[in-house]
Amino acid sequence: MQDIKNFIGGKLQNPIDGSWLDNYNPAKGEVYSRIPASNSKDVEQAVEEAKNAFPVWSQFTIEQRSKTLHEIADKIEENLIAFAEAESLDNGKPLSLALAIDIPRAISNFRFYAQAITQFASKSHETVGTNSINFTLKKPLGIVGCISPWNLPLYLFSWKIAPALAAGNCVVAKPSEVTPMTAYLLSEICKETSLPEGVLNIVHGTGPDTGQAIVEHPQIKAISFTGGTKTGEMIARTAAPMFKKLSLELGGKNPNLIFADCDYDKMLQTTIKSSFANQGQICLCGSRIFVEESMYEQFKTDFVAEVKKLKVGPPSEASSNLGALVSKEHLEKVYKYIQDAPQQDATILCGGNKVEVEDHEQGYYLEPTVIEVKSNRCALNQQEIFGPVVTLMPFSSEKEALALANDVRYGLSATVWTNDLNRTMRLSNQLEAGIVWVNTWLNRDLRTPFGGVKDSGVGREGGFEALEFFTEPKNICIQYAAE
Repeated sequence: MQDIKNFIGGKLQNPIDGSWLDNYNPAKGEVYSRIPASNSKDVEQAVEEAKNAFPVWSQFTIEQRSKTLHEIADKIEENLIAFAEAESLDNGKPLSLALAIDIPRAISNFRFYAQAITQFASKSHETVGTNSINFTLKKPLGIVGCISPWNLPLYLFSWKIAPALAAGNCVVAKPSEVTPMTAYLLSEICKETSLPEGVLNIVHGTGPDTGQAIVEHPQIKAISFTGGTKTGEMIARTAAPMFKKLSLELGGKNPNLIFADCDYDKMLQTTIKSSFANQGQICLCGSRIFVEESMYEQFKTDFVAEVKKLKVGPPSEASSNLGALVSKEHLEKVYKYIQDAPQQDATILCGGNKVEVEDHEQGYYLEPTVIEVKSNRCALNQQEIFGPVVTLMPFSSEKEALALANDVRYGLSATVWTNDLNRTMRLSNQLEAGIVWVNTWLNRDLRTPFGGVKDSGVGREGGFEALEFFTEPKNICIQYAAE
């Protein structure tokens, strides 16, 4: 059985107290490795190493930092297949998805910020009449904490640490204890690059032990977290009184508004993806589908027919559209929502059952499930399920569609299907969401800000917004003598 190790001070090492956690293969429901059950002692060691490394790394030139991030990207690309296989094994997602999306996007994240830091400009202002000039420096914060989730393990891990490193910070990072393997592989390849020891420290363990120790450490100046809203609330309670910078990307319950004037075939195929990609375990999935009533019955018939064609199977098989859910606990949570559907006056149109896969009988598989609801206020439409479950509900007008979309505590993303330009502009402005896609889904440009409103979080990731978060502006004013 493989031991995943912490990466502290440029070295792979066991947890200080010698405690370990089991790591499961969700496709088979079997333990296949173990990870450190780190605590505040391991985090303290990581902070000390980061503190020692900061004077060196922060004085690296922009070109040197850029070169180092490119080296990391190149090493991941050289080992793309190994990273993708590890991601699929650890997470349960189809290998084809990890090969096409997850690992290539992680590579792109490092390359993007390797370039972005070279274009991250400051400003100067001449104050006419006072013989003075102001200019702004963008200084690294020092040591920052990055805590990432299990659904897109390396993809989202790299999206945090790449801008943090590019900006000149040292990092203490915690990947999800449910999916630690690709972060461990990243540790190994970082040893083969010009990244100085102690600049990136990866400490494995649980949220209450390792994550909390990172959040509450007084020398960690900022926390970038992606995960559940309840955990985000707890982090804010700890970090806010310590005046740490916070970036919290939290839950979503995203509406998908479908109008009768849309490109029907494109909409149908894209809606299948936006409903069930990565087993519905993407914070941007459109889990609440609202359809204009004039086409509702046709859509319901066609959508259910397409969903029934999806194959649930081993992640390693190319023919599998859906793999395993990430853990047994998560499977039971999602399944409980399905079981409760009749009590919510909701009708299961297809799916709803656990799946037993040949030679993977103990794996965590679930059919893609479509549920027709009568009220937007039911738990199925108000709570984040985060699995292969979507709801259907008709609407009669644009006004009603907007009200249904906004009537939820979350505000991460929304999708609109229409060819009416005026409607597009009205809804794009009025939808309470950080991201609105029109006639597309998950169409991302790395230069754009990412994040939500309401209970979906605080702050923005991506683009120069991430570099702004990981730096502190310092204004300098110089007055010079007049002739």
